Amino acid sequence: MTDLRNAPGRLAASRPPGVPGRGTAGRRRVAALACVPLIAVAAAGCGDTGGAGGDSAAVKYPTRTIQLMAPAAPGGGWDSTARAMQKTLTDGKLVTESVEVTNVTGAGGTLGLSQLVTKNKGDAHHLMVTGLVMIGGVVTNKSPVNLGQTTPIATLTAEQEVVVVPANSKYQTLQELMADAKANPGSINWGGGSAGGTDQILVGLLAKAAGADPKAMKYVAYSGGGESKAALLSGDLTAAVSGASEYADLVAGGQVRALAVSGATGIDVGAGKPAPTIKESGYDVELMNWRGVVAAPGISDGERAAIIELVDKLHASEQWKQTLAAQKWDDFYRSGDEAKAYFDQESKRITDVLTEIGLAG
Repeated sequence: MTDLRNAPGRLAASRPPGVPGRGTAGRRRVAALACVPLIAVAAAGCGDTGGAGGDSAAVKYPTRTIQLMAPAAPGGGWDSTARAMQKTLTDGKLVTESVEVTNVTGAGGTLGLSQLVTKNKGDAHHLMVTGLVMIGGVVTNKSPVNLGQTTPIATLTAEQEVVVVPANSKYQTLQELMADAKANPGSINWGGGSAGGTDQILVGLLAKAAGADPKAMKYVAYSGGGESKAALLSGDLTAAVSGASEYADLVAGGQVRALAVSGATGIDVGAGKPAPTIKESGYDVELMNWRGVVAAPGISDGERAAIIELVDKLHASEQWKQTLAAQKWDDFYRSGDEAKAYFDQESKRITDVLTEIGLAG
């Protein structure tokens, strides 16, 4: 059985184990932040923010353009998250300075991570979207830098994965696809995001649940959602795996067919009715892909607290709630120390799962 919600060494669903929800602890943290003005954070009366720099002076933030990195090509989940944040911050007038989104591609996000940790160290105006995929990228690429070297700010969203095939595919159900994947692994060309990321993890878990060898699956990793879409539509791929929102337009347009989604309940990926879950299709697998935001390392306590406050305001805004609904993203918010605890926990759990399905040495 591969239930990814409630046991150590398993991946996150709607509320991961060991991570507080928005209950008493979350309200205490929000109440503490309520004593500060919109763009200035003063230590007096608010306690230590626990940041890296030990600076307890009041901090105005931002004072110039916020550089928000999406560590992947345009068209994927990190890119869409970064641009949704940019739009909410600017259109909602949460900042008076501009927000600029940049894309740094490669190696499961670890090239962008390395840039943030080294080149941008100490600069609070450099933020980066991150998530489960990056932790997998750190492991599979044997990256010399890891998420623990950043300044954790918040988790933001969680999203179901979807398994899709071209509209003219012979596969009408996930069972049909996995039967061929088990009988002849080389006959199925899978595609998705970066090596070791959520998409490849799901392929490996599906193979294991179907009685196939996860190591025998043919998986092509792409640096952005746009590339995998093009490969699927051109016939280079038999099936693709990605966040549900990334394929909703193609499902709605009749170009691809959604075989199953990876959450606890079926959701409409664009076909006008809920797609079945992987569990409903007969495979005991459940997986949610989460995304969040971190800042450069080496910033002061006051800068860290100011960024957390700003992202708290983004999360509380009506525009962000509308974005969650439009993108079919689950609200998966925890910030500050709760976010740090979650990042640390996920790093261990994902490494364990990657090892179990043969994607980590």
